[in-house]
Amino acid sequence: MLLQLRVTVPPDRTDAVRDLFTACTGTAHLAVLPGAAVSPPGDLVLADVARESADGLIRALRELHVDRDGAIAMETVDAAVSAAAERAEEAAPGDGADAVVWEHVVRATAADSALSVSYLAFLTIATLLAAAAIVNDSAILVIGAMVLGPEFGPLAGLAVAAVDRRRSVARTAARAIVVGFAVAIAVTALVCLAGRGLGWFGVELLGSERPQTGFITRPDRWSFVVAVLAGVAGVLSLTSAKSGALVGVFISVTTVPAAADIALSLALGGADELARAALQLGINLAGILLAATATLAVQRAVWHRMPRVVPRVDAVRTATP
Repeated sequence: MLLQLRVTVPPDRTDAVRDLFTACTGTAHLAVLPGAAVSPPGDLVLADVARESADGLIRALRELHVDRDGAIAMETVDAAVSAAAERAEEAAPGDGADAVVWEHVVRATAADSALSVSYLAFLTIATLLAAAAIVNDSAILVIGAMVLGPEFGPLAGLAVAAVDRRRSVARTAARAIVVGFAVAIAVTALVCLAGRGLGWFGVELLGSERPQTGFITRPDRWSFVVAVLAGVAGVLSLTSAKSGALVGVFISVTTVPAAADIALSLALGGADELARAALQLGINLAGILLAATATLAVQRAVWHRMPRVVPRVDAVRTATP
């Protein structure tokens, strides 16, 4: 499994960067294009590297201040038909699917943690859909709302910020969670008030039997266990190459349905139901956050103890004539 690093390098550091990639056993293909970069100006270095080597290479490039005076971009190589690629992957320790590219994780979670219009729209629509699921006691609609909800991005951002000590990411992620759920609950409550005024449903809904959706307001010890497992699985899907598992994480937790039940309770005046739904939401958020942070911390500790496949910058400089 390869990543392509596209590096814009100031001319005075091109030799050091080229030697860095050449000395790394995880480098499969390397190309240096002098003067090809226009903004910022410099040379362009293209390298296909084993995923296991990417994190160390990026750290070494940052030690050369290439990120400050140039640029580092990374893309996944879907397929590479090359004997050199096979040798690079074999030389790199571990499995590419398990390798953690920390800069990619930080940048991806920071982007997903932004309080954008699309984030608010998706979270609000998901909460409205969950409210419709509760009113109609529909498990299918609950699953749809879970999948649609984007709240795991900011939760992962908080976990990354805690492990990597990124205060700006933490502030952005916390704002997205608090403001996002506040807006989604407020809009859903207003829509539910409109539905109540139209006679679509009334306060009797709170006391009715809901075999398919009643679990939302019955938090127990399993609520926390499921949230913890979802947090672990969610982080693993973000840090590894198996991101498809993230959909399963969305389906397993009831953050959005609990927010929808809070909105319904506000609209219908159900204090007891509101308290139970708020407890469910709190348990899920806390469980996911704690598990995600712990998983990231363990991954970081384990990955940093892996055999070094990238030479140190000072060693490269010493070897360079």
